Amino acid sequence: MASKDEKPDKPERFSVSRRDFLKSAGVTGIAAGVVGGAAELDAQTGAAARVLGPGDVPVQLTVNGRRIDLRIEPRVTLLDAMRQRADLTGNKRVCDRGTCGACTMIVDGRSVYSCSTLAIEVQGKQVRTVEGLVSANGTMHPVQQAFCDQDAMMCGFCTPGFVMATVALLEKNRNPTEAQVRKGLDGNICRCGTFVRVLEAAMKSRGVARA
Repeated sequence: MASKDEKPDKPERFSVSRRDFLKSAGVTGIAAGVVGGAAELDAQTGAAARVLGPGDVPVQLTVNGRRIDLRIEPRVTLLDAMRQRADLTGNKRVCDRGTCGACTMIVDGRSVYSCSTLAIEVQGKQVRTVEGLVSANGTMHPVQQAFCDQDAMMCGFCTPGFVMATVALLEKNRNPTEAQVRKGLDGNICRCGTFVRVLEAAMKSRGVARA
């Protein structure tokens, strides 16, 4: 039996200083934030991996007076649609940046870089490629014939674009001056350097009937 002078054993009281509490709370918060952020990142990454973007959509084009029905992604250019889906490979892909003019086509009477024009954008418009210049009986367009007569080609990659740009110019101005021809074709580049012959062919084509 314990005497009056003896004090019973008491459990030691657990004490935490304010500084220790704040330290532990900060570490816990950071850890929770890191875990939560990682989980959110994983969720976003998983969602991004599942999203593949828009698929093929129906696109109806009028090319060289003929209706062409395609199923293509909205991002497909007019050049790719013609070359890869419609088997119209006359117009060439060279720079693929809308700077050299080799891919030039005529849309509603206006020359355009088909490598930087979306096919879906020209629905309801009249598209003409270099194949559309030849008549039904196989006779070349006067501009095409002039390019042959003046030997205005070498490797040939830029030729379809120059021909189309010349046709577009002459359909707006049947008798342009040399300065107007130079300005009308300044969006096309010939890496072989046959600019003099191209100019001669364009000048020889002046006065041709509208297509």
